[in-house]
Amino acid sequence: MSPRIGLDRATLLQAATEMADEHGLESVTLASLAQKLKIRSPSLYNHVNGLPDLRRELALSGLGKMAESFEAVLDEAEGDETLRAFSRAYLAFARRHPGLYEAVQRAPDPDDAVLAEAGGRVVSLVVRVIETYGLRGDAAIHAVRGIRSVLHGFVSIERQGGFGMPLDLDVTFRLLVDTFIAGVKALRAQGEAN
Repeated sequence: MSPRIGLDRATLLQAATEMADEHGLESVTLASLAQKLKIRSPSLYNHVNGLPDLRRELALSGLGKMAESFEAVLDEAEGDETLRAFSRAYLAFARRHPGLYEAVQRAPDPDDAVLAEAGGRVVSLVVRVIETYGLRGDAAIHAVRGIRSVLHGFVSIERQGGFGMPLDLDVTFRLLVDTFIAGVKALRAQGEAN
């Protein structure tokens, strides 16, 4: 193999993203990436410090893209449509970038300030959505955990082909999100009554 002229970190990350999105995160190894780029594996070390560093870069990229997609829809929505728009953006990201989505789901190293900051940006956007319902403190955290669980559960089952009946998945998704919205409103009403 001859050296690849013009190979840089961005090109390498793009190739790794394509592999992860097409074949899953586990398919991205230094050997498979080198083969895709038509270079020798040791050449990758000019750009990344091994597979953990590459996966970290994929997670950072995914968190950045995820935050951008959430910000774009949240600036346009009001009321219940805010949570609906956020949920649709979450699902769209997971469908468009299944490999990056998988990279984002892995727990970050608690000592990695850059990754923690990128994750915090996404979490702050989810909190912003939940706060539109007047939830604060522990109630907001519970609701954030709830919507993450609902959305990740749907995405996971869909990715594994677990929805086998011939019904429109987007209708199911809308019903799921609307049920969560009703639950958040009930939680808010319960808090107001106490």
